[in-house]
Amino acid sequence: MGSWAYFDPEYETLSIRMNPPQVSVDNSSCKECTLVKVDSMNKPGILLEVVQILTDLDLIITKAYISSDGGWFMDVFHVTDQQGQKITDTRTIEHIERALGPKGNTSGILKTWPGKKVGVNSMGDYTAIELIGRDRPGLLSEISAVLANLQINVVAAEVWTHNRRIACVLYVNDDITNRAVEDESRLSAMQDQLKNILRIGGGSDEDDSVGRTSFSVGSTHVDRRLHQLLFADRDYEGAYVAGNDDEAGCPIKPKVTIERCEEKDYFVVNVRCRDRPKLMFDIVCTLTDMQYVVFHASVSSEGPYASQEYYVRHIDGFTLDAEAEKEKVVKCLEAAIRRRISEGLSLELCAKDRVGLLSEVTRVLRENGLSVTRAGVTTVGEQAMNVFYVSDASGKSVDAKTIEELRKEIGHTMMLNVKKAPTNAAKALDANGWGKNSFFFGGLLEKFLT
Repeated sequence: MGSWAYFDPEYETLSIRMNPPQVSVDNSSCKECTLVKVDSMNKPGILLEVVQILTDLDLIITKAYISSDGGWFMDVFHVTDQQGQKITDTRTIEHIERALGPKGNTSGILKTWPGKKVGVNSMGDYTAIELIGRDRPGLLSEISAVLANLQINVVAAEVWTHNRRIACVLYVNDDITNRAVEDESRLSAMQDQLKNILRIGGGSDEDDSVGRTSFSVGSTHVDRRLHQLLFADRDYEGAYVAGNDDEAGCPIKPKVTIERCEEKDYFVVNVRCRDRPKLMFDIVCTLTDMQYVVFHASVSSEGPYASQEYYVRHIDGFTLDAEAEKEKVVKCLEAAIRRRISEGLSLELCAKDRVGLLSEVTRVLRENGLSVTRAGVTTVGEQAMNVFYVSDASGKSVDAKTIEELRKEIGHTMMLNVKKAPTNAAKALDANGWGKNSFFFGGLLEKFLT
């Protein structure tokens, strides 16, 4: 009888332990920002992991320099907080050093960053539901109503729409037990009802392009999973109708070009578009999931614009020689950039969590003729904090009268804040006392609890 060779599980992290990553958080070299420097052994996906850690902390990457030739990964990130200030909070600095340092690489911190994963086991006692299908007005309201009728509470959710498609990841639990929904009959009923909601408007049961519902058991970062769902749904195909330019004259449509670097046998992917938070994550995530390896990169912000340059090869070693493959990469990167662009109004609400809260809020939005283009739902203790990016049914900005009606209808039960005012209603919003400055949930929750 043959025998199997013994494999020491510690061998997988041996090289990391022999050559531990060096992480530096430098607040003295630059007046305007904090420098995060990482020197580490190179490994597949390391750039995405590092960018993920920084963006999960809501840090703004203003510049970055990446080099990963010769088996070693060296990068420098210029980062600020949401207010454009240096990172001075000691807990944030310690988390960066721990997550990107030796402990993060050998203890699984990079794989278990809480609150940003998809899967039953990734957020505690919750069931994760994935939905993908054709978008239409009021769809999110119908989805949340189904869950409310089944006495299932939405604890957290991320919803993206792009090119007439919608992708959702919902974390839910049983209202009575506050545990994951494990009863097979309830799970089956939930899946069937959600599938029926997605199929309204046409399509056969066998037509997956109409809509799909599944229960996730993976551990993929939630933003990455949304990109994967929409990519698999081929949302990058077909014509895309861009919105209006913003006040600064920055076009929403990104410009992506691909050129050959003969000297090093790379292909150079150049991206120029309007700058926004998490832009680098979305680009690196897409390149990684399309099986491209980034060997060098340079990222910078020039006023309202971002300019990013990536030297890449396919994971199998070949370059982008076929024109059809180049065109696909360009379309996929353009789609990845647009998925997180929010042109409409941002409504941010805080209320005591309960079953049916999401259904109530989305119903009110629907009844006032508003379409949700993107949404995020989180729960902290007993407080639910939701953000909805909305526009009117025709995709235009929401007027001040509609906002006032929303305040009257839901303002007595929850706190409502407007983060971004439409230009044609800015004066009216100011007269009502709603500022146009950036808004953060920490301040709202503090006001709600006092």
